[in-house]
Amino acid sequence: MKNRIEYCTKCVMPSSSAISVEFDENGVCSGCNVSSQKVDIDWGRRKKQFQRLLDQYRNHDNNNYDCIIPVSGGKDSYFQVHMIKNVFNMNPLLVTYNANNWTKTGYENLHNMRDAFGCDHVFFTPSIDLLKRMNRIGFQVMGDMNWHGHSGIYTYPFIAAVEKKVPLVIYGEHGFMDLGGMHSYNDHVEFTQRYRLEHCLRGYDWNDFLGRDGRDEIKENELLGFKFPSDKNIKNIGVRGVFIANYVEWSGNNNANIAKQYGFKENSEKFERTYRKISNLDDMHENGIHDYMKFIKFGYGRATDHVCKDIRDGVMSREEGVKIIKKMDHIKSNDLKRWLAYVEMSEQEFDEIADSFRDDRVWYIKDDLWWKDNIWGEAASYGKVNLPINAQEKFNKQARVTL
Repeated sequence: MKNRIEYCTKCVMPSSSAISVEFDENGVCSGCNVSSQKVDIDWGRRKKQFQRLLDQYRNHDNNNYDCIIPVSGGKDSYFQVHMIKNVFNMNPLLVTYNANNWTKTGYENLHNMRDAFGCDHVFFTPSIDLLKRMNRIGFQVMGDMNWHGHSGIYTYPFIAAVEKKVPLVIYGEHGFMDLGGMHSYNDHVEFTQRYRLEHCLRGYDWNDFLGRDGRDEIKENELLGFKFPSDKNIKNIGVRGVFIANYVEWSGNNNANIAKQYGFKENSEKFERTYRKISNLDDMHENGIHDYMKFIKFGYGRATDHVCKDIRDGVMSREEGVKIIKKMDHIKSNDLKRWLAYVEMSEQEFDEIADSFRDDRVWYIKDDLWWKDNIWGEAASYGKVNLPINAQEKFNKQARVTL
């Protein structure tokens, strides 16, 4: 069998990545090459650039907030607030989207943040019934039960910015640049409505949830918190979205060390699908069944993502990373039971829908089982095929894996 998937020779990033990656003549991925730029950047100069940017938005009349920071209560949120509040002496308003999926530790970290930094904090919390419907529709249409979370994080802070007339919104890292090398650190990419739609929301928007009947019907007036402000309102306030990682050296491991100085806690229990206990604590399904869908679709999961970052940070070898991936990337995690009960779906229905999102660059069908090649050089099967016969035949015709 010949598989078209390439793997980075430095980290473990596959060419089937959910975000666009390229490989150079040495087989090194664009994520590694962009990450290596950080060594040559004059971060002192970047910090001064950021200071000048912030000074443009500092409220000298002391009658409003200086900026908005979207936060989840994670290690990176702590680092952002630490830098903006305590290093650059800005007065931020913290804004959080509540997806109703907190881990116990994540919930505690979030509420500790407000007191640790002495900041005002605003939540947007959709109704539980709406969240259940958006979970079901997101999974059925996009293969992503947490799409509403991406939308909330990248929409509501701008709604708050317009309503409160605070023109600067500060995010942490540019995820597509940090992990996949989509942009260079020299591009100084900023957050725009186009970036939100094409990258953060995968081309979908609130209106894709309309037009359904029965228990999944959603009315437009239920989605007000997911509608990005109009161009006119953005222009009137002059709202601008920036990434602090363009100006301050960014490392998840370093961010966690700083966060712990303010009372941030690692997860008390190990996750099934990743070895890290410091990441994605704001949503119990991010490291679980939501990430399992990434494995189903693209043949890898969050353990791969975390290994890539740790290899680039110099805290893990590639050989160690491959062993972790072999052990964890394929696990169908136990939080599935909670999610199925939450949205009232059977596991059989889940498996059938999940199979419809398999990437034909990665997967092939053999003896009624799903198979794929792996970074360690051996193919393996990962569960039975749950597609109807006609769908299996269609998949086989389209498959780009050759036997």
